[in-house]
Amino acid sequence: VARVTISGQKGSVDVTVPAGGQRYDDMERFVGTKYQQNLLANVVQSFAIGDLCLIGLKGCGKSALVMELCNRVGQSMESMVLYQDMTGRDLIQQRTTKINGDTIWRDSALLRAALAGHVAILDGVHRLHNSTVSILHRLVHDRELQLYDGRRLVGHERYDNLLGLGATPESLEAKGILRIHPAFRIIALAEPPVLDTGANWLTPEMLSVFVFHEVRNLSQQEERHIINSLYGEIGPSLEKILNVAQFLRDAKDPIMRNLSGTLSTRQLLRIAHRMSVYPPEKVGIFTKPIEHPLNSAHETIQRTFLAKFLPALPRATLDSVLEHFKILPRMEDDAAKTTIEVANGNVTIGKTETPIYQTEAVTKVPDILFYDVPQHIVLMEHLLQDFLIGNHLLLVGNQGVGKNKIADRLLQVMNRPREYIQLHRDTTVQTLTLQPAIKDGIVTYEDSPLVKAVKNGHVLVVDEADKAPTHVTCILKTLVENGEMILSDGRKIVPVTASGKDQMNADVIIAHRDFRMIVLANRPGFPFLGNDFFAALGDLFSCHSVDNPSTESEIYLLQQYGPNVPRNVLDTLVRAFAELRSMADVGQLSYPYSTREVVNIVKHLQKFPNEDMSELIGNVLDFDRYSPEALDLVTSVLQKHGLPIEGYARQEMAALRKKREIQVTVESKSGKSVSGPKHGQVDPENKPHVGGNRWAGGSGGRDTAGLGGKGGPYRQDSGNPVHQLSDEEKDDIPDEVKKAAREMNRRAYEERLREIKMSTYDHSVYEQYSLPVQKQVKELRVILNALQAKSKERHWQKHQTTGELDDTKLVEGITGEKNIYRRRAEQEPEPGQPQEKPKRLKLVVDVSGSMYRFNGYDGRLDREMEAVVLVMEAFEGFAHKVEYDVVGHSGETYYIPFVDGKKPPRDDKLRLETIKMMHAHAQYCWSGDHTLLATNHAVDQLAQEECDEAIVVVLSDANLQRYGISPKKMAEALQKRQPKVQAYVIFIGSIGEEAKIINQNMPPGRSFVCMDLAQLPQILKQIFTSSVLYQSAL
Repeated sequence: VARVTISGQKGSVDVTVPAGGQRYDDMERFVGTKYQQNLLANVVQSFAIGDLCLIGLKGCGKSALVMELCNRVGQSMESMVLYQDMTGRDLIQQRTTKINGDTIWRDSALLRAALAGHVAILDGVHRLHNSTVSILHRLVHDRELQLYDGRRLVGHERYDNLLGLGATPESLEAKGILRIHPAFRIIALAEPPVLDTGANWLTPEMLSVFVFHEVRNLSQQEERHIINSLYGEIGPSLEKILNVAQFLRDAKDPIMRNLSGTLSTRQLLRIAHRMSVYPPEKVGIFTKPIEHPLNSAHETIQRTFLAKFLPALPRATLDSVLEHFKILPRMEDDAAKTTIEVANGNVTIGKTETPIYQTEAVTKVPDILFYDVPQHIVLMEHLLQDFLIGNHLLLVGNQGVGKNKIADRLLQVMNRPREYIQLHRDTTVQTLTLQPAIKDGIVTYEDSPLVKAVKNGHVLVVDEADKAPTHVTCILKTLVENGEMILSDGRKIVPVTASGKDQMNADVIIAHRDFRMIVLANRPGFPFLGNDFFAALGDLFSCHSVDNPSTESEIYLLQQYGPNVPRNVLDTLVRAFAELRSMADVGQLSYPYSTREVVNIVKHLQKFPNEDMSELIGNVLDFDRYSPEALDLVTSVLQKHGLPIEGYARQEMAALRKKREIQVTVESKSGKSVSGPKHGQVDPENKPHVGGNRWAGGSGGRDTAGLGGKGGPYRQDSGNPVHQLSDEEKDDIPDEVKKAAREMNRRAYEERLREIKMSTYDHSVYEQYSLPVQKQVKELRVILNALQAKSKERHWQKHQTTGELDDTKLVEGITGEKNIYRRRAEQEPEPGQPQEKPKRLKLVVDVSGSMYRFNGYDGRLDREMEAVVLVMEAFEGFAHKVEYDVVGHSGETYYIPFVDGKKPPRDDKLRLETIKMMHAHAQYCWSGDHTLLATNHAVDQLAQEECDEAIVVVLSDANLQRYGISPKKMAEALQKRQPKVQAYVIFIGSIGEEAKIINQNMPPGRSFVCMDLAQLPQILKQIFTSSVLYQSAL
């Protein structure tokens, strides 16, 4: 034991704690703050009496705190990274075979720690299944455990009592009774439960196991102290990044709070380390001879957040925060000046130099064809700097942008040997670390490339990292963080700095100093639909996004591949594909056309210069041939850039929608009195009628149904130019005429509603609103399917009698057991697990008179009805995942139900009726505006409902100024129930620049202006992807 003295302002106290036999020096990289010293004092007191659990967000310093605790009391640590499909047996013992074929049980790290008196670190206890955790109860409370091999662990006090009763250690051992060392402790590490989803791992059963301590994020002051102590004075660029981190953490907006997790303390320390070695400017202690502007605050933040791949709303929010702190991109571009030089045994990339690595494994050094594109060389300098300061690298990008080539080229110029491993959806923890095989009835384990790289100091390239489940890749955490890892055959990887006692052990693999990991992954989300590796483990790596080359870089690259291809052909291809990529970035195309496709076209043209271009392009773009909407977009882009597509498209071109004629409005004055409301006569020739009171559908007149006039019972648009009377003249009408017009209006409105209910379904009318949004419906359904697929992710079900042979049960197979297989199947909900509640969407549509009045001017009512059709069609079949309703607001009322969340329209007839109801209300309602009231009501209503997530989308025509509604009041209404209710407003029509002015005064990412028909479904899709998919991924 050791005596720990805890001193404070009111005196000191001595605590006796279990201690190990070894004594470390002070941790070289641990810098204590006042908060951490207080927390350490609390943890020491818990450590003295039993087992404990630290709960805190990723990167807040849990592991560092535990290492410092063990360091001070001289205790050895046995780390176990826990994963989702870990069984109770994996936690305690596993079956294996001896050289002669006998089967034996092998103790786990937890068991070894209990017998030797070490500290068992259970990292990720929040990932464990409840049934697995229950095994720990007896060990924690009674210090007893029944093992699978028949032996039993008992606490030291009970063991000593048995000795006192006359037993000997030899007799107890013969009976299989083992003593738990009194110094043994369990320290669990976990992340806080996500209460919004109902998946709370802190059950009453779990709360009784440990003493819990919360570890909060360090404050800015504390982070400054640590950075100053480790890396010297803070420069201006790092100062800005610290301010951004604090601003995001303090924000109330949930999108900003989500972003703040990326700038964890761990990530800030990594940035500070990099800036201390490669400073972006010369200030104070930063007086290195060379400046590295590519490490500026803007470049660093863009890299850290992988801003290129953020969904649209979080990206806009991050940009607004950077603008607020005056963090702007550099104007000058040094890419063209950056070169790779190899001379005198050194390699220099840009301003960064390193000696060429000496190795005997020359056959493992990549040797590839690579053309030095300026943009790629700048990225390689970034990577080299991170590599040299000891960071592991994560490269994220679309397929075909050259991630593998860049990684291989970097290793080639450095002369570093490489090990390669490619992950997939069925990768398990065992296959990631070892490859088991049965030889002569004995299970043998062959080292995976990961273990070989660790042993020999090679660089491990992990490809397709996003394909493996994140709970599998999570076991890389301790290896990346502190060089430790337990393999599935019982061996342990330890860092070079481990104690001599550890290094002498035959089951220990010493991690080589030169070992590095380069992880390659596709960006998260559509269309790759992999797991979000960046969200799970991003802050452990130095992250870099790999984009397609710039125009100049791409042309240079293509000239190397096709020196004989005419320059004008290369220019045309690069411009066309750049536009296709930008369309893929905003979601108009599903397939992100990359440099790989263009290179293939150019290589083909180089070999076969007389090949028909249209057929060649068709071969590359066939991915979209069976999607008429995508085909239409692709072919229109190719035509625009002058590429021949006749052989490719032929008759498959989709018909373009007819352009609407623009409505003309003329200000006029009638000067004539009104008599009484009436519908008016219908002109069979539909000629324009101005200023009279005879014809229905006229304008600027009186008494009849039309537009722009006065005294009429309701609106009617004949498609002719509108002559608009002033508001004053329209109000100057006798009360009895107003009353008569209102009564006629109500009668006509009720008659129209009856007609809608009784009418037969007219497919041609519905198609006018359905066809233009079919592409967006499909895109949205793909996203919703991905959301459903994520929640319905299939898992390995073990102990099956048929299926695939389970690596962990090979020994049982030898002994004759039958249930040694595993199968992929959907995970069934656990008994007592909270019922998953659907996400709630409330669409608040504007059906005021101005929507009908100005529909001929800018098509705003048509746009809105198309948006409603988009929602109704896209969400069909997802009622169990997303429950939506559609309500309207107008001058008459703030609440008009159109679609009931419990009974959404199931077929096209009911959907047509819904939009006809909207159209009818806009035609017959009285003037006025209830936008603000409707927003408040919708937000309050959703806040009271029990749901996983609530989204309100308000559609309005920005006619707020006329009714005295300020943008500030609108912003308050949208944000009043955050974070539970996420509310957005889309302005779908505007008089002059009013919508843009309002939008500028609204919170970032909460307000949109949509004046183009195609943008509205796109904006809706942005909101759903940012809100639904992005947050569920986190």
